[in-house]
Amino acid sequence: MAEETELCTLLRAMQPVLQEEIYVFARTPWVDGGSTLHPIGLFREKEGLTLILPQSQADASGLSYTTVFAMITLSVHSSLEAVGFLAAITTHLASHNISVNPVSAFYHDHLFVPVAKAQTAMALLHGLSGDA
Repeated sequence: MAEETELCTLLRAMQPVLQEEIYVFARTPWVDGGSTLHPIGLFREKEGLTLILPQSQADASGLSYTTVFAMITLSVHSSLEAVGFLAAITTHLASHNISVNPVSAFYHDHLFVPVAKAQTAMALLHGLSGDA
């Protein structure tokens, strides 16, 4: 699978997919993230460990979070060196009052948007893809 760096190609080929699970960004002082948890992402900061995980796991473990998110996966294999892709997307969503927490992984970018705005975000992404 070839990595894509060209902005117009990335926007046209992004193919957003709304995942079914509801996710949260939970915080914990645990160094290992908890042996019974299976986060899809984590980040260590001096204040503690942030886990990105299904809401059901956070609730079952009593972890604290403030907002619930839908995850939109951009199916195009974007290069980690692509310039402007996430900037174009986050700017477009922000212009419609939608916050987004992007996470880049090796193959794809993932957008965490408030659950209540997930369908609107999907429509805007499809529109942006069609305009490219």
